[in-house]
Amino acid sequence: MDIDRERWSGEGDFTEQLLAWLAERDEILFVRVEDAEASRAEVDYNFISNEIYLRFRTRERQERGRLWGVIPIRRTVPEKMMTLEALETALAEEPELGEPDYADEGMIQYLHTQRVIPPYQTRGYKLIELVRIYEAGAAPRP
Repeated sequence: MDIDRERWSGEGDFTEQLLAWLAERDEILFVRVEDAEASRAEVDYNFISNEIYLRFRTRERQERGRLWGVIPIRRTVPEKMMTLEALETALAEEPELGEPDYADEGMIQYLHTQRVIPPYQTRGYKLIELVRIYEAGAAPRP
């Protein structure tokens, strides 16, 4: 799978870990990652905010019914191979990623923190990484 990284600066180890995990899933057709506007840096901390957009693969399913309750009909309808709820469950079962910090019907969110101490320095800084996962092409959130 090709991951669209055009609008991403490449910052965030946890985001990179999530992208590698998502790239291995056959149910996911497309992944795009972007920097969010909330990112900022201060002396004591760096706050990185990234957004990941997914599109799930679909398969065709035959649906039977009746037109006007009399004429039998058959139509082909697309069916997603995965949903955000199923993705949330799969992510929670992965020991390296763990359960998301927040999830609802339209978004999965992780808040990952770590202490970074660069070489030859006594003081480090706190790296806070916020990653939100959305389904691309879904209805906008209210």
